[in-house]
This record gives sequence, C-alpha cells and structure tokens, in this order.
Amino acid sequence: MKTKLLVILLILFVFPTVSEAQCAMCRAVVESEADGKTAEAINNGIVYLMAVPYILVASLFYFIYRKMRN
Repeated sequence: MKTKLLVILLILFVFPTVSEAQCAMCRAVVESEADGKTAEAINNGIVYLMAVPYILVASLFYFIYRKMRN
C-alpha cells in the first residue's frame, strides 16, 4: 500500500516538470520574447496551478474510500 502511494506521489511530482501547458495569450507573449526562461516559468506555473485541484479531489476520494472501508 505504501509503495503504491509513493509511486503515485512521485508521478504527481515528476509529471508537471515534463508536461508543457500554455494558454493562447501566454503563448503569444512568450513567443515574442527571445528568453526561454520566461516560457519555462509560465509553463511550470500553469501546471502547478492545474495540479492542486486534482490533488485535493484525489485526497477527498481517498478519505471517503477509507471511511467507507472501515
């Protein structure tokens, strides 16, 4: 059980650094700049903001599952 939880947490923490996400407006602003650091920072910020609700919902379902199991 602990190994499965550890694997899931590792995937959640590794996946945002691999994925790339940008809205149309952010992409247009970033493409006009020559520096790649800004684009990477915007991508990371978007992915982290997107990950928080998924983590909250997953933890809610986990606690419900645990409560129903007992």
